[in-house]
Amino acid sequence: MKTDFKFSNLVGTVYCQGTLLFTPDGTSLLSPVGNRVSLFNLVQNSSYTLSFSHRRNVSKLALSPDGQILLSVDDDGRAIITHLPRRIALYYFSFKAPVSAIAFSPSSKYLAVGVGRSVEVWHAPSIPSSASDQGLEFAPFVRYRVLGGHHDVVQALDWSSDSRFFLSSAKDLTARIWSLESSEDFTPTTLGGHKEAVVGAWFSAHQELIYTIARDGALFQWHYASLVSAEHDAIDGLNHPMGWRIAQRHYLTQHGAKLSCAAYRVSPNLLVAGFSNGLFGLYELPNLNMIHTLSVSRQAIDNVSINHSGEWLALGASKLGQLLVWEWQTESYILKQQGHYDFMNDLVYSRDGNRVVTAADDGKIKVWDMQSGFCIVTFTEHSSGVTACNFSQKGDVLFTASLDGSVRAWDLIRYRNFRTFSAPTRLSFSTLAVDPSGDVVCAGSLDSFDIYIWSVQTGQLLDQLTGHEGPVSSLAFAPSGGLLISGSWDHTVRIWNIFDRTQSNEALQLPADITDVAVRPDSKQIAVSTLDGQLTFWSVSEGIQSASLDGRRDISGGRKVTDRRTAANAAGTKSSNCISYSMDGSCILTGGNSTYMCLYDVVSGSLLKKFTVSINVALEGTQEYLNSRTLTEAGPEGILDSQGEASDLEDRLDRTLPGSRRGDLSARKTRPEVRVTAVAFSPTSRAFCAASTEGLLIYSLDSNLQFDPFDLDLDVTPASTLDALAGGLYLQALIMGFRLNEKSLLKQVFEEIPSTEVRRLVKQVPTVYLARLLRFVAQITNASPRLEGNLLWIEALWSRHGTFLKNNMAAFSQELRMAQKAIGSIQIDLARIAEENSYILDYMLSQSPDESGSSHDRFTNTANGGT
Repeated sequence: MKTDFKFSNLVGTVYCQGTLLFTPDGTSLLSPVGNRVSLFNLVQNSSYTLSFSHRRNVSKLALSPDGQILLSVDDDGRAIITHLPRRIALYYFSFKAPVSAIAFSPSSKYLAVGVGRSVEVWHAPSIPSSASDQGLEFAPFVRYRVLGGHHDVVQALDWSSDSRFFLSSAKDLTARIWSLESSEDFTPTTLGGHKEAVVGAWFSAHQELIYTIARDGALFQWHYASLVSAEHDAIDGLNHPMGWRIAQRHYLTQHGAKLSCAAYRVSPNLLVAGFSNGLFGLYELPNLNMIHTLSVSRQAIDNVSINHSGEWLALGASKLGQLLVWEWQTESYILKQQGHYDFMNDLVYSRDGNRVVTAADDGKIKVWDMQSGFCIVTFTEHSSGVTACNFSQKGDVLFTASLDGSVRAWDLIRYRNFRTFSAPTRLSFSTLAVDPSGDVVCAGSLDSFDIYIWSVQTGQLLDQLTGHEGPVSSLAFAPSGGLLISGSWDHTVRIWNIFDRTQSNEALQLPADITDVAVRPDSKQIAVSTLDGQLTFWSVSEGIQSASLDGRRDISGGRKVTDRRTAANAAGTKSSNCISYSMDGSCILTGGNSTYMCLYDVVSGSLLKKFTVSINVALEGTQEYLNSRTLTEAGPEGILDSQGEASDLEDRLDRTLPGSRRGDLSARKTRPEVRVTAVAFSPTSRAFCAASTEGLLIYSLDSNLQFDPFDLDLDVTPASTLDALAGGLYLQALIMGFRLNEKSLLKQVFEEIPSTEVRRLVKQVPTVYLARLLRFVAQITNASPRLEGNLLWIEALWSRHGTFLKNNMAAFSQELRMAQKAIGSIQIDLARIAEENSYILDYMLSQSPDESGSSHDRFTNTANGGT
């Protein structure tokens, strides 16, 4: 089994905090998810997460106007410069202070950054294009100017269309106009008059007007005119000084709610404002005509964005983890996603590996599509936290267990709850197991020491297994059926034969509490993880221990702020809380209350690879060493509650309910702790999922980024394509034909490729062109008389790329259906021709030999075209 798993995607979390950005073409949306950045393609209905990660949560994003350079900044002011099309991190940089605003100039040459009360202007990094004569720049990220004048934190920045001026708005109730170049004719201008912090300031299309908006909803329209009124100017007839003055005042009020964010798009002249009560409004400037208002969340909208065409609005609410894209003209959602707003407890793969189901403490069950990364359905029937989920081997039936005392069965074809199981007494179920036949479902509870068994067909309680002397922590059925394995806090694992008349069980004694059990796919071995960090393997048939390994040192790492011991000496507090076998049973994956996941070889017991769950220091348990600079007389800064010292009243208020926070309730401040609650391999063992604090992490052997080796600045013309074909460069000629997309030229290249070169050529085709080639072969099969040649292409594609096509069946569904339809039509035509020929042959052979000529001569004459 291959073990070179790499981070592939992050699902289950769509928005945490910070800036939302549309790409220049307006079809994709960039969203910060913890310490990573995800991109959602709204046209192709897909998403992916960039592989790099910050040390803290990402707060600000900026994208160059050409869509090439992405700048992401975390809460500490550390930035990563990324080439977005290639998804490659180019440069790591630190602004040495938290960044509150950032914006590229329209010329892509400069970058304005709000750092505290000052504005820094930097030479922006750029990538030279083939059309320009500029070369590679040496150290292009250089600070150009530092501008000061604000008395509080800068909140937003906006450039003029000619990149000569920019606006800054701050919490000191003012906005300022700055010039990029120093000039004697220009004096920095302060725009005042607001009574609360200015949220945003923007130039109009021709820079004749300036709009400023504050937290109280006051929108001021500024124009450049004489600073003296027109009446006084007409009386004295003097030339009075010119400047920016307020032309109009508008007020956006929404039932006492504060304005939390705003965005303005110049070309459609639209303003979108988000409020603290979850409502947003769309307005047309300069007259502030209200176009649309809608309540989309129960919490404050933290960020809004408009795409370049002005058709789509992106809205993010961090407290609920909501991300919405609204098309205001049709009043419909383009994207509506929300992750779990509480910890995930369990996950399970569907039998085809295309979906993953997660269960969380928020009482919701979500089904995620692995190809798109989106949640396709959410079940909310449980009234308390959902602790376990599992699929039946046959059919699309999902079973879930909850703390509300019920076990529910879900039909994933009709998306409904068709069966509910309950115990005679009120219990909180914590674990679940489903018989491979799908006839029986079992559940265990931490309140009771018994195991409850129900019939799926009738919903009745069949039996109640007794024998454990402690709460049941884990259940698993053997894939071969008949045997139920249970783990308990009484230091025992029991093997139950529940379909036997005697219902015999065998107890396996262990030295510590059982955290999880797993059965190898061949049903011959059991893996058991215990609270002391040990991982033991037992033979099912003999009931004896076959191997064991100590995973405490492997999984140890990470130190909390309040820990008195170093991370290296805190191994005794770590354990594996979840384990999973690979489909071939050769490897086992473990995860627990640590920042590491470990992959072991079952036979040798050796550690194959360690995976780091997160390096985000905003989570507890990710630091190896504590920074002495953060230590104060009152203790580490991480445990100090500074919320009451915030300047804004909204930031000082604590609206959380008592007892609603996780962690030590006696502490002044709590932070989420990094941990892995569930792991699972895909049915093909080419990927695995881990339910962590930050979301659903997906690691895969297949790279999502498909590299095109022919994506170069070559002279691709029909003449060069024919020259490559004549020179025997068949692969290059075929790819150039695809890039030109001329049907006649592509057909000529395809038909002139020798049949002896088909297999070698198909093997070398880049995967990025695989869909085009499969579609073209399917289309030409229906129109071309070259029957054998077309079938040879299809056979070569299936034999060389069958595994890749199977693993990415959803992405190639249209092409595969076209190929299947083409093959089916060939089969029908051949069957019809063979049937017609059989009648002719039967007629020829039935003729008597005494007539003129033998039947053999007549058949030969007919075959040669005679009558």
